[in-house]
Amino acid sequence: MEQEPKTLQQAVVYFANPVNCRNYLVARRWPNGVTCPQCGSDKVAFSEKHNRWQCSARHPRRQFTSKTGTVMEDSPISLDKWLMAIWLLTSGKIGISYNEISRDLGVTQKSAWHMMHRIRLAMQDDLTGGLLGGEIEVDETYIGGKARNMHRSRRIKADVQGSSKGKTIVLGILQRQGKVRATVIPDRTKKVMQENIRPHVEPGSHVFSGEPGAYWKMEGFNHGIVNHTESYVKGNVHTNGLENFWSLLKRGIGGTYVSVEPFHLFRYIDEQAYRFNNRTLDDAERFSMGRYWDCWETYHLG
Repeated sequence: MEQEPKTLQQAVVYFANPVNCRNYLVARRWPNGVTCPQCGSDKVAFSEKHNRWQCSARHPRRQFTSKTGTVMEDSPISLDKWLMAIWLLTSGKIGISYNEISRDLGVTQKSAWHMMHRIRLAMQDDLTGGLLGGEIEVDETYIGGKARNMHRSRRIKADVQGSSKGKTIVLGILQRQGKVRATVIPDRTKKVMQENIRPHVEPGSHVFSGEPGAYWKMEGFNHGIVNHTESYVKGNVHTNGLENFWSLLKRGIGGTYVSVEPFHLFRYIDEQAYRFNNRTLDDAERFSMGRYWDCWETYHLG
């Protein structure tokens, strides 16, 4: 088998071969040998002519491909285009537009949109990394344009202290020198803030935030608060790490995607968090470690 790609140019050449595409997925999904996604049996036979396996056991859906049970399942789009779309999305610092994917891969814009959202599904943090600990930065930001420039159906009403009408509130939690977790929240009340922070942060951690943190402080954590009207750094207390993440997120949404519906915003946050959390890896490593070839049968893939 050819050497696996390390650069975009190598990836284009490598994945142009359908056999390479299939072997690449098989090596990651079934490192110990191909097994049936339905029953787990390793008694399967491969048909080169039909490019699929068949399980020897008698049960429904005994025939399957390397796409079965993944975010690529039931898609008529070939693997070479799927894998190139994944490579482009995971390597772009602020994402890649649907129009560019459509032009580069020769698919419709509708297909590009469908592919990108499925890939983002595989980028979700499943929280298997455990709690964040040590020095933690917590901050909120607002995503969206001015309410007067938005269609009435797209306005998000947020009657919250310090918020702006028409904008969505996003909460970020960053472990310094580690991972970030971000999510859309309905408001900045004490109850909502604590419910979204406590499950992610190890008790006893040092939690640093801006001045709004004074009203959602939690017992069992060491809080450090900096007033941004006076300064952005007070010794070791600051949220500059999250500011960097917000900058990348907003550049992607405002510059690459231009217009994002509020009810899809969490998908774009997952995408940016995936790239940020794997920022120390090169493009090939970031592409290879994804969960695109995992079994996703418990997820809605519509």
